[in-house]
Amino acid sequence: MSYVPPHLRKSIAATAVTTTTTTTTLDNNTTNHKLNSKSINNAFSNVAPRRSSANNHVQPSRALAVPNAVFPQWKPSERVLRLKPEQIEEVRLRLNVDVTVTPDSPPAPAPIESFTDMCLDSSIMKDIAIHEYTTPTSIQAQAMPVALSGRDLLGCAETGSGKTAAFTIPMIQHCIAQPSVRRGDGPLALVLAPTRELAQQIEKEVKAFSQSLESFRTAIVVGGTNISDQRSELRAGVEIVVATPGRFIDHLQQGNTSLTRISYVVLDEADRMLDMGFEPQIREVMHNLPEKHQTLLFSATMPVEIEALAQEYLTNPVQVKVGKVSSPTENVSQNLVKITENEKIDQLLSLLVEEAALAEKLGHQFPLTIVFVERKTRCDEVAEALVAQGLNAVALHGGRTQSEREGALRDFRHGPTNILVATDVASRGLDVTGVAHVVNLDLPKTMEDYVHRIGRTGRAGSTGRATSFYTDRDMFLVSQIRKAIADVQSGNTVAFATGKVARRKEREAAAAQKEARIVQSKLPPTSINVEDKYKYMIAPAMIKKEGSADDAWDD
Repeated sequence: MSYVPPHLRKSIAATAVTTTTTTTTLDNNTTNHKLNSKSINNAFSNVAPRRSSANNHVQPSRALAVPNAVFPQWKPSERVLRLKPEQIEEVRLRLNVDVTVTPDSPPAPAPIESFTDMCLDSSIMKDIAIHEYTTPTSIQAQAMPVALSGRDLLGCAETGSGKTAAFTIPMIQHCIAQPSVRRGDGPLALVLAPTRELAQQIEKEVKAFSQSLESFRTAIVVGGTNISDQRSELRAGVEIVVATPGRFIDHLQQGNTSLTRISYVVLDEADRMLDMGFEPQIREVMHNLPEKHQTLLFSATMPVEIEALAQEYLTNPVQVKVGKVSSPTENVSQNLVKITENEKIDQLLSLLVEEAALAEKLGHQFPLTIVFVERKTRCDEVAEALVAQGLNAVALHGGRTQSEREGALRDFRHGPTNILVATDVASRGLDVTGVAHVVNLDLPKTMEDYVHRIGRTGRAGSTGRATSFYTDRDMFLVSQIRKAIADVQSGNTVAFATGKVARRKEREAAAAQKEARIVQSKLPPTSINVEDKYKYMIAPAMIKKEGSADDAWDD
């Protein structure tokens, strides 16, 4: 059934009942009958056609039957099919992939370490070669066979793991197998993403792996851009739509597109979409999809909210987890610097000016750097201060127009800008090759957000570094960061809760710690009576111990 917004459903039903009654009463009045039939058709213009009956004269004109979705039987190469269970486990162990299936479900497809063995369409293979993709990443090696086999997938991988291609390539393969899209048809596949920037990155990837296909169309549907251009594109018919939830619902409500032909759905960065309050829009879409469809849900973290979402909308999913999800990556060296609030900007300018001078001396380019701040106004302030020092910096935050945001990212990706000052709008999904340094001018409120921020560097096996300024108000988070760093260095598993509930508890614990410090500071100092001749044994030792601890973390 086509999507009908909740606020219109009762009114449409009421209109249908009222109009049918009026038609029966005025059966001999030809003019009224025509008017009422017209009003019925208008009322149900966004609803799938229904069979006519004695009491229902609704027969929408020019209604075309919706073609059935095709789910072709996919098979990998014979070499992969011959793999024994113990060999499959060896490959997963080497890839650091953990695979779980629901009870009574068939085993998950074997991971495939070669694009050739995936038996993809020749046009897709051509585009893979053009973009110099040689070997699948860990998430691609396991998630792509699952998606190609038509199974639902719950994917969880650390940032920078290549998961966009993991769902994009099977999605294109799926669309190739479907009957052609006609004008007025809805899309064959839908990708929902939390931010405009991430949606643009996904669409770019879709275009990269479908450029050799003739008449293969994609549309990006996000806020901040001209909705009329999107309307024309959607009504003309497209194979794939990449969208943010709010704007996509707008188009559904206006009748510019429909869900009737969607058979492949991706919820990317699902944890972030829930954080941003998109759960109602996600539910509206998922509840109105055709009965037969394939769903892939990708999340950088696995909080209870995501597990609940997966349980509700995925059918016997294969869960694929790669690496230590939601942990500070070992590829990023982390530096914590204690400082007062008033010194932050001066310290930042000193740090980056010194880096610029060193790069110039060595004949190198200034390393791509992202500076994270807490507020939009501070974002602009810091960017202006950096520019005044002769550095190439640009601001990125939610208060800028879509064209300004696109321009900032374009300049950062391709030059001449090498410093991006951003709020958390850039902490997730932003994929810029070669980011070498992340600076937290203002630390975030939670460990989860910290992990996402520093994950902008050290991606895809490269190394990076993160510098974080902190004040007394950040001590709760700093203690968590220090423990995580120590755990990574010692080889221990880093685990902390994620999601809305976990972050609320974390904020409550931080507030409680702050309150305890305030109470402690108001208490009279405790004095210890020590004979003068023994005092020299206490004070210097304590001072030395405290200093060495700070040096160990702050250098």
